[in-house]
Amino acid sequence: MPASLERRSLGRSGIHVLPLGIGTNKWRRADRQAILDTYRTVNDAGPCMIDTAEIYFSERVVGDCLRTSPGGAVIATKFLPFPGRSSPRRMMSGLDGSLARLGLATIDLYYVHFPLPLRDVGGFAEGLVEAVKSGKARAVGVANFGVDQMRRIADHLARRGVPLAANQVHYSLLHRAAETNGVLDACRELDVALVAYFPLASGRLTRPSHDVQTKALLTCLADVARAHHASISEVTLNWLLARDPHVIPIPGATTPQHAKQNFDTLNWRLSESEFDAIDRASAKSAT
Repeated sequence: MPASLERRSLGRSGIHVLPLGIGTNKWRRADRQAILDTYRTVNDAGPCMIDTAEIYFSERVVGDCLRTSPGGAVIATKFLPFPGRSSPRRMMSGLDGSLARLGLATIDLYYVHFPLPLRDVGGFAEGLVEAVKSGKARAVGVANFGVDQMRRIADHLARRGVPLAANQVHYSLLHRAAETNGVLDACRELDVALVAYFPLASGRLTRPSHDVQTKALLTCLADVARAHHASISEVTLNWLLARDPHVIPIPGATTPQHAKQNFDTLNWRLSESEFDAIDRASAKSAT
């Protein structure tokens, strides 16, 4: 299958998306016409996952885009938990608010944004079950959950007949904790998507660095980029895509040009030797 036609699964939810999504954390502060043009670029690409959250204050911006130009994008948002706001009732109230801001009757993917210390995941699981059973969410996931918390909530959901679709975590060539803390292995075992935020390390992988080890990685990325007539960001995203088929990076984009460059990543792939060279260079600088 050509890379441009590839789809990746959100776990066992039955939802299939482009291998790259888009983060919208910066959409609330960006030029609205540029954002609308960016959205149209994303929407035209296919079933791209557009990621937002209550705490980003970008749900209304995404909703405005959806109302202007409905399409086939897959919309994901997140419930913001904090002490006193973690019960199923509060979660459903939060979901209703998100749906209203987005102008939707059903969200494609609804996450719990992060776990709460000393809080059992059972309450979150019950809220996610209710979200699906009510028809207000097609699929559910978690974000920033460690491996034990992820396994517990996946087990709780499975007992109620709801699959865990995704765990969204920080993952890039400079932050590879998901490979060593068990999260990536658990995603493989449980068939859960690992949605990677900050896949370009908040821009650190696209600009010069004074750190010796990071400079070595950037040199390696630049060499591969030149060989493919591509950008360093394309090489970086390609490495994540090649790392595991469960990984779905969600780089941000606030201009249509930036979004198109991200999607150019899907038109080619790293060779095995290129992947290995980047892997070795990254291992010296990653956390």
